[in-house]
Amino acid sequence: MGKYALILAAGEGKRMKSETSKVLHKVCGKEMVNHVIDIMRNAGFEDVNVIVGRSKEQVMDKTSSRNVSYSVQEEQLGTGHAVLCAKDFLQDKEGTVAIFTGDAPLVREETVKEMLKSHEEGGYSATLLTSVIENPSGYGRIQRSGNDVEKIIEHKDCSEEELKLKEINAGMYLFDAKALQEALLLLKNDNAQGEYYLTDVIEIMKGKNLKVGAVITEFDETRGVNSRAQLAEAEAILRKRINEFHMENGVTLIDPLTTYIGADVVIGNDTIIYPNNTLEGKTILGKGVLLHPNNRIEDSVIEDEVTIASSVILCSKVGKKTTVGPFAYIRPDSVIGEHVKVGDFVEIKKSTIGNGTKISHLTYIGDAEVGEHVNFGCGTVVVNYDGKNKYKTVVEDHAFIGCNTNLVAPVTVHEGAFTAAGSTITEDVPKEGLGIGRAKQVNKEGWVQKRKESGKY
Repeated sequence: MGKYALILAAGEGKRMKSETSKVLHKVCGKEMVNHVIDIMRNAGFEDVNVIVGRSKEQVMDKTSSRNVSYSVQEEQLGTGHAVLCAKDFLQDKEGTVAIFTGDAPLVREETVKEMLKSHEEGGYSATLLTSVIENPSGYGRIQRSGNDVEKIIEHKDCSEEELKLKEINAGMYLFDAKALQEALLLLKNDNAQGEYYLTDVIEIMKGKNLKVGAVITEFDETRGVNSRAQLAEAEAILRKRINEFHMENGVTLIDPLTTYIGADVVIGNDTIIYPNNTLEGKTILGKGVLLHPNNRIEDSVIEDEVTIASSVILCSKVGKKTTVGPFAYIRPDSVIGEHVKVGDFVEIKKSTIGNGTKISHLTYIGDAEVGEHVNFGCGTVVVNYDGKNKYKTVVEDHAFIGCNTNLVAPVTVHEGAFTAAGSTITEDVPKEGLGIGRAKQVNKEGWVQKRKESGKY
């Protein structure tokens, strides 16, 4: 029997006051809808359909990499109507259908698995996710008979006794696929809003004497995001959860409140992270990494025992026991070897740097292939761009680049060669040779006195 998921992502989100679809706002570096898709996949729901609406192009663009299908809800006529718009996806399906919302990214994978287990073992046609809260005002109440759900009562329809119920509906469901499709055929919109409500499906099922169950979870997991304030609340909850996960797995966070770790970041044990570090995307940190304050690392691999201070690393790889910073900038598609020194105010772009090389300060390296144990003097510039095209520079093993050298690409400094300080190198430097590309110094004696006498000084 199959496991299928519908993600409701067609809402406008007017309270966000944004040109971006509500479900695409990020929590801990990842779009809310992609959090939900990933959670469903990890819980075993491989076939995922996203129901999109007016911002469908945006949502489809940001979710396409996750291999999902789409249904379109042209008009916003309620949650039940959204599911009706997925009838082609649901047709002839057998098994379990999960229906979750794309603006509720805090539900845990473990909770979805618990729902699935309860749903299957209890033989339920529907299983709801619920929470118990002290002040349930405004929420639909759950009325139970033993472990089974009798009905969902909207707040405005509650009697005095029903208002005392504290278990609320989270709006996340598992359904038997056939029972869901049959109930959807009976769904009506005879209410003041003229909308189709998914909660009415539960009432239809109970009218058929089908079993409906519920799994209780903490309220934070069920939070939806409808405003910027709620987005910030979700960010804080998930960030705390992520940071605690890493600390439990052997990572030291000096100040968790000022440490920002994305949902998909992987960190090895005995890594120490000081305040004001931001780790984003698919970043992987090895064991024993030391991050001094004020780094930003995105979609990069940082291997064991690397030390980084006040630097930016994007879409690159840094090898074992390398030091980076302070104030270094490693741009995309760079591969830095082991035991390398990338010092202060160094920028590296789309280059490979061999093991043991030192780039200590005030240097730019772009579109270059650098060998092992090369030394770059202060102020070196790889001149890789002529205004139209970019060219490659090669610096082979054990070369020594003197201070204030310009390497004008395409050019090669061969193994063991030197360049003289202050040189502009436009031709290849031979193995163990010395490249000198600077004007001859000329001293003009008495020059200042002559200017004074002429009145120009």
